[in-house]
Amino acid sequence: MSMLLPLVFFFFFFSTSRALWITIPTGGTKCISEEIHSNVVVLVHYALVRGTPNTTISSKVTSPYGNELHHVDSTRVGNLAFTARESGLYLACFWVDRNDRGGDAILDLDWKTGIEAKDWDSVAKREKIQGVELELKRLEGSVESIYENLMHLRGREAELRNLSESTNARVVWFSFLSLGVCIIVSVLQLLHLKRYFHKKKLI
Repeated sequence: MSMLLPLVFFFFFFSTSRALWITIPTGGTKCISEEIHSNVVVLVHYALVRGTPNTTISSKVTSPYGNELHHVDSTRVGNLAFTARESGLYLACFWVDRNDRGGDAILDLDWKTGIEAKDWDSVAKREKIQGVELELKRLEGSVESIYENLMHLRGREAELRNLSESTNARVVWFSFLSLGVCIIVSVLQLLHLKRYFHKKKLI
């Protein structure tokens, strides 16, 4: 238990902020991705913090199966909220609009998922808690999130182990099959050569 509390505090204080500054070159595209489990809430806010007054960007967010969740053209600020329907890699791409020639743009991106996206002010008002109680509530949510991630990783590890064992079994059977084919071909060649030599009366 004494080792778990520092881990929880480290996770809570260092993982709640996902703010990034992204440099987007003129004519180029910058993308970020994150693996998200199904039924997880995602909140995204982005805003241009550097560029000419006329600089605008376009953005697109897609699901692991290529479904478009968000697409906005010619904007300087954007917000997005969705609940992940599929587990996998979610991709967010940003690019400077073609009509802008003001050089690189810098985007401030705030990407929150799961426990980070929860509105704790509303929770505090609804449950009439504050101070230490609210922090404990947040820590409880963080612990649950860590547990869910560990269970997800355990499931993925089991899937990969089963796949590896299945692949190894197929390789073994293929090796035996290849060896059997080689032996059969060798025997047939020997019989053919033996008949040939008998026919030519060489043996």
